Amino acid sequence: QVELVESGGGSVQAGGSLNLSCARSGDTNRPYCLGWFRQAPGKEREGVASFNSDGSIIYTNSAKGRFTISWDYAKNTLHLQMNSLTPDATATYSCAAVAHLRPATAIRALGELRPPIGYSGQGTQVTVSS
Repeated sequence: QVELVESGGGSVQAGGSLNLSCARSGDTNRPYCLGWFRQAPGKEREGVASFNSDGSIIYTNSAKGRFTISWDYAKNTLHLQMNSLTPDATATYSCAAVAHLRPATAIRALGELRPPIGYSGQGTQVTVSS
């Protein structure tokens, strides 16, 4: 069992920054892909960035150059630093963990799988105004 709790969402103006955090607890022995996905009203779920058990990092096109994902080993916390935000980034951002998939596949499965293969947090709202 893995528990994921997000924090750090909020409202910012275009061009602003936010730092999201995801505290992980529970099963810390199994290697997971940890990452962020988002979903806006009326839109499909979209993977944003992932930090994989082999140390690799993957960003989707919407995140490249503006978002940075990192893992704090001491605190078991995943971060997503988001800079130069634009209104199309408005969505609920959720943290997720996926096991047993290769990194390129795992990022697309963030938020889609259920225990014991996948876990998701409750999400945190990010609103970017123009």
